[in-house]
Amino acid sequence: MEMTGKPWHARLWSSIVCWFDSSAGAAQISRDGAQARQIDWTRVVPFVGLHLACLAVLWVGVSAAAVAVAVGLYALRMFAITGFYHRYFSHCAFRTSRAAQFVFALLAASAVQRGPLWWASHHRHHHAHADAPDDAHSARQHGFWWSHMGWFMARRNFAARHALVADLARYPELRFLDRFDALVPVALAALLYAAGALLAHFAPALATNGLQLVVWGFCISTVVLYHATFTTNSLAHRFGRRRYATSDDSRNNAWLALLTFGEGWHNNHHHYPGAARQGFYWWEIDLTYYGLRLLAALGVIWDLKQVPAAMLNARRQSGAPA
Repeated sequence: MEMTGKPWHARLWSSIVCWFDSSAGAAQISRDGAQARQIDWTRVVPFVGLHLACLAVLWVGVSAAAVAVAVGLYALRMFAITGFYHRYFSHCAFRTSRAAQFVFALLAASAVQRGPLWWASHHRHHHAHADAPDDAHSARQHGFWWSHMGWFMARRNFAARHALVADLARYPELRFLDRFDALVPVALAALLYAAGALLAHFAPALATNGLQLVVWGFCISTVVLYHATFTTNSLAHRFGRRRYATSDDSRNNAWLALLTFGEGWHNNHHHYPGAARQGFYWWEIDLTYYGLRLLAALGVIWDLKQVPAAMLNARRQSGAPA
C-alpha cells in the first residue's frame, strides 16, 4: 500500500514518527510503486537541518579544543563505518565477539548513517547489482547527485532490506540500534554539550563551551564525514584508475583512499569484496586496515580475510599498472 493514499496530515505524522522509530510505516512503502523514488522531504529534515546547523559556527566561534574534538570524532567514526559497517557487517571480512560487535556498531551509529542492518543490507544489494539498473546509487544509472546523496532520501530506500541481513537480524541489540537509529547521535550531541559546559567551567583556558563542541564535534564533523563517505558511491565510480576488469564502474583513487581511510581503493574492493584490506599492495595506504590489524593484535578481532594470491592478478585490465 502506498503512503500517498493517506491524508497529508497522516503522511506528515508518519514521517515525523520515523525520525525516532525507523520501522514505523516502513511496511507501507512499496519498493516498486510510482512514488517509490520520490524524496520524502519531511523525513529528511534532520539531514538538511544538520547541514544548516554548521552555520552556527559564525556565532559559537572556534577553538583548538573544538577542532581537535571534531577531527578525533571524524577519525573514530570513519573507522567504525569503514571497518565495521562496511568490512565486518556488510562483507564478514573478519570475526569478533558479540560484545565488540555491539560496541563498534554503537560507534558507527553515532555517525548518523542509520543502523547496522540498514547500512549492510543496502550495501550488499549494491554489490549484487553494482551499476546495473537496480543499483540504488549508481552514478551511471542515476547521475552524480543521486548516487552521492539522493538515493537514501528516496522512499524506497528508507527501510532496510531485511532478507539480505538475516545473519545480523538474529541479534536483538543490532535490531534495536537499527530501529531507533536516532538515539545514539542524540546521545553523542548531549555528551558533547555536557563536556563543553564542564570544560568552560573547569578549564576556561581552552576557550570552549557546550554549544561550540556540539557545532564542531557533532554538526561539522558529521557533515564532513557524510560527504567523505558518500564519495565512495559517487566519485569512486567515476574518477580514478581501473586495475581490474569488473562489471561495474569502480575506480581506485588514492586521494579518496586517504579521505575515507582506504575506501578509495574501490576497484580493488569490487574485484574481491571479502578482503579485510582494500589497499591490496603495501603502497596503497589503507588506514582502516592498519586499525584492524591493531585490533587483531590486541585480540579484539581475528581471522582477517586476505586477498588470495591468485586474485591479485586475475581479471586485470590490459595495460593496467600494478
